Amino acid sequence: MTANATFEIFLQAAPGLELIVKDEAAALGFKKPKAMPGGVRFRGNWRDVWRANLEMRCAGRVMVRIGGFQAMHLSQLEKQTAELPWLRFLRRDVPVKVEVTCRKSKIYHAGAASERIERALSSAVGIPVAIDAPLQIKVRIEDNQCSFSLDTSGEPLHKRGNKGAVGKAPMRETLAASFLRQCGYDGTEPVLDPMCGSGTFVIEAAEIARGLKPGRSRAFAFEKLATFDADIWAGLQSKSESNPPELRFFGSDRNKGAVTAAEHNAKRAGVEDLTEFAHCGVSEIQRPSGPPGLVIVNPPYGTRIGEKKQLFALHGALGKTMLDRFRGWRVGIITTDGSLAKATGLPFLEPGPPVAHGGLRVKLYRTDPL
Repeated sequence: MTANATFEIFLQAAPGLELIVKDEAAALGFKKPKAMPGGVRFRGNWRDVWRANLEMRCAGRVMVRIGGFQAMHLSQLEKQTAELPWLRFLRRDVPVKVEVTCRKSKIYHAGAASERIERALSSAVGIPVAIDAPLQIKVRIEDNQCSFSLDTSGEPLHKRGNKGAVGKAPMRETLAASFLRQCGYDGTEPVLDPMCGSGTFVIEAAEIARGLKPGRSRAFAFEKLATFDADIWAGLQSKSESNPPELRFFGSDRNKGAVTAAEHNAKRAGVEDLTEFAHCGVSEIQRPSGPPGLVIVNPPYGTRIGEKKQLFALHGALGKTMLDRFRGWRVGIITTDGSLAKATGLPFLEPGPPVAHGGLRVKLYRTDPL
C-alpha cells in the first residue's frame, strides 16, 4: 500500500443502522460507500482512514482490508500469512494481537489458526505479538477463504474521550448520533432530552451544531502504524469549529446526580455554553423559547417484572406534555416495546429497524412536527 494507493475500508455499524452509516459516509465525501450486513465499505487511502476515525459519528470502528487467500490447512495458512506484505503498514517495534473467526471451513479451530498466524508474524516477519498489544489484526476464515483486516481505531469509536460520568443505562454516542440522524437532525435546530441521563443526546447534538469532530479528544490505533504521517494528521485535526450557534440544547432528569454528570460531561466536551440541564420530571418540562426542534428520549424499558405499569404512566405523562406544550416539535423515542410508545398517544410513523443496545433490541419511534 503506497501513500496514494486505494484499498478497501470497512466502517463497522450496529446491525440495523448500516444505511445510516452509509448516509453519513456519503455526506462526509467518502466515495461510493456500499452498505452490507454489519457495516459499510468503500475504497480509499490512509488519509481517508484517519479522517473516518476522526469524523464519523455513527460508525463503531474503521477497519482496513490487508489481503486474503484460500487455505485448506494450518500449514498453508501459516506459510501464506508470512508472504503478505506486513511491513508496508506494521512496525517491528509495535506488537500486535490476532483474533480469528472460522465458519464453514476446513480450518475450524480459531485458537489453532491464531497461533499459526501469530507464529508467522513473529518468526517470519519479526512483528512482536502480545495480549495487550495496541494493534489488532482480525482474520475471518469462511468457506476456506481467509481475509485479513486491521483495526485502525483501537478503542471503539463511541469512546470519544471526553465523557467522565455515565448513567445506569448509557446510550453509546455512536447510537445517539445514529438516532439523531434518523430523526433528520442536522445541527440547525434545538434538541431537548427530558430523561437525559449523562447527557449523551444533548451533548452530541450540540457538538454537531458547533462543528466539533467526534474523535478530536482521543488517540487511535493507526497512530502506531508504519503508514502514519503526523503532519497530515495534525492538519486533519485542526479545528473546523463553526461560529458559535445561537441555538441551545436542553436536558432534564428527575435524578439530580444525572443532571450533575451531564453538566460535567458537557464541560469536558466543550459545549457547556450551548447546553442547559434542569432537575425535573417529565410533567414539569417547559417548552424552551425560540424555534421548534427535536425532542429525543431514551426512557426506561422496564425489563424487570412489575415495572411496566409505572412505565405506561410515565410514557402517558411524556406524551401529554409533548402534545400540550411542544406543538411544532418532532419527537423521537427509543424503546424495546411498541406498546410503551403507543401509550404516549403520539402520532408515530413506522418505527425504524431493531438495533442492539445493552443486550436488548430497541427501535426508534418518531413523529412529524406535532
